[in-house]
Amino acid sequence: MTRPLAIDDLYRIETPGDPALTPDGERVVYVLTTQDAEQDRAVGALWEVRNGGPARRLTAGPDDAAPRWSPDGSQLAFLRAGQIFLLPAEAGEAVALTTRQTCPAGAGVPVWSPDGTRIAFTAPASTPDPDAPVVIDTLGWKADGTGLLGPVRSHLFVVDVESAAVRQLTSGGYHAGPPAWSPDGTRIAFPAGIARDADLTEASAAHVVDADAEGAAPRRIGPDTGLVGPVGWFPDGTALLVTGRTTVSIGHLGLLRQPLDGSAPVLLTGALDRNVMPGGPGYPGALPQFHGDDIVFCARDRGVSRLYRLDAAGISEFPLPPGAGISGCSVAAKAGRAALVVSDATAFGEIDLLDLGTDTRTRLTGHTAAALPEVALAPVVEREFEISDGTLVHGLVIRDPQAPVGGPLLVDIHGGPHNAWAPHADPVHLYHQELAARGWTVLVLNIRGSDGYGEEFFTAAVGAWGEADERDVLEPVATLVAEGLVDPERLALTGYSYGGYLSCWLSARSDVFATVVPGGVVTDLISMAGTCDMGQWLTGLEVGGGPERLTALSPLSEVDSVHAPTLILHGGADDRCPVGQAEQWFHALRTRGVVSQLVLYPGGSHLFILNGRPSHRADYSRRLVDWVTKHTDH
Repeated sequence: MTRPLAIDDLYRIETPGDPALTPDGERVVYVLTTQDAEQDRAVGALWEVRNGGPARRLTAGPDDAAPRWSPDGSQLAFLRAGQIFLLPAEAGEAVALTTRQTCPAGAGVPVWSPDGTRIAFTAPASTPDPDAPVVIDTLGWKADGTGLLGPVRSHLFVVDVESAAVRQLTSGGYHAGPPAWSPDGTRIAFPAGIARDADLTEASAAHVVDADAEGAAPRRIGPDTGLVGPVGWFPDGTALLVTGRTTVSIGHLGLLRQPLDGSAPVLLTGALDRNVMPGGPGYPGALPQFHGDDIVFCARDRGVSRLYRLDAAGISEFPLPPGAGISGCSVAAKAGRAALVVSDATAFGEIDLLDLGTDTRTRLTGHTAAALPEVALAPVVEREFEISDGTLVHGLVIRDPQAPVGGPLLVDIHGGPHNAWAPHADPVHLYHQELAARGWTVLVLNIRGSDGYGEEFFTAAVGAWGEADERDVLEPVATLVAEGLVDPERLALTGYSYGGYLSCWLSARSDVFATVVPGGVVTDLISMAGTCDMGQWLTGLEVGGGPERLTALSPLSEVDSVHAPTLILHGGADDRCPVGQAEQWFHALRTRGVVSQLVLYPGGSHLFILNGRPSHRADYSRRLVDWVTKHTDH
């Protein structure tokens, strides 16, 4: 007998990530994330699996992450509680390479030099005094999940593997991004916005610094008028492989070849018209990697991060099953293999081994089935809705096929605004499955601005939040009502981050929804500009138009029209959508007599629904289910 996925199954879900494949292509070490109910925290431990063998736990955790093999496969570097440790490949205990004495503020992801003698990483260059006044003279003075930064900047460091001596390579009033060693091991490339006004322009560039010279100044490679993300090196050492854009603007990231002579970068992925996904929390993908002269990379298509190959013949997609998405990739170039983290309709994520020559894929793990053998997920059915202006909007309908038609509907709007829903098993929005088990229909929509449908669609709501995309929600709902699938009197709306913004906006602009649950909200774009850790980016580039336009597109300007009972869910330490946004909305509703409730999650960053306390994440789902059920029952 099977049963539906329940909210409390959060504590049983196992999600693999960040795979590291040995150079011989035979052994994968990865991070397995689980939840500790007693300690109310996530646990990260390293696991390993060999081709043809069972997966086994390699470390005890609870704070192990970022495994990286040495070039000869003899040692594994990884992070444990913010410090770099080394583990012998065959036997022995993990030994600390960096410590609080040598790296007081902790270390970032380890990056091995080509000869295996050194490891580069980023780290805060100083440890602030928590009681000292914080002096602010540039934007970017705080970061969601970290809090106040003050004068602290992240810079490049190198640690010698044999002596454990740590050297700082860069310094100054900028943040150095992730390092990449040159093929000969003499230089390190990294992204950074070094210009004096980079906090205002948002521009960044690729830089190269000598890996051995004391106090060497970084050299900018190419223009500093674009957006530069992760960088790597072409195998011949003559150019950098950059994930970024040549302008500071909203749009797809691409792969760029940036010659070391500083000449103009060349876009390599323009023909694809898809957004390159280097990976990050909530944005699945993987860093571009070389296999000989070919580049293996991820890009998003119809909401799903897929795997592609760029070679002399052009760009081709690896033949993964429809709807399967990639959230991690490690290439063993000499072995011609890649280790992947693959999610699909029945798996939250599993480790696969891909032969890059034959495209043969072998599944190595079975964490989802082992952790939840009795659970059957409600099916996801893809739909496409034609909006009145001719635009096609892709959506997913989640429901129990045995449930009677004409029941209640929950519409869920994603964040970003350039994120997207994918037809994968979802370990975050557990209320979808809970409601489906209760006879609800759940509709998620990749509205204008969503990723995976071309750059024109990606940018379609820039400067027109709410105005450009509100019909992409309302018209599909009207279609489901007209089909008789859902009850027009029992419609509920939710969304997080940008989805929280649009939920508030729609609750003021429409009387379709009986109840609304906005999370991680944006309600006042004027105050958002000065209090968000990315306020310059969001209000300057995403919305723009000056104070009058920001006011016009703020839900708070139309709050007098809100009548639907509203539950607001928000992280108490959110610096991306600051908590004042939620407080303003609750105050406006409460003083106008709207049935409303504000729930704040202490210590919760903007991403707490992804990686916060499991008790908070479970509570979020339970409260949402209870609220929409209560306010749609007749």
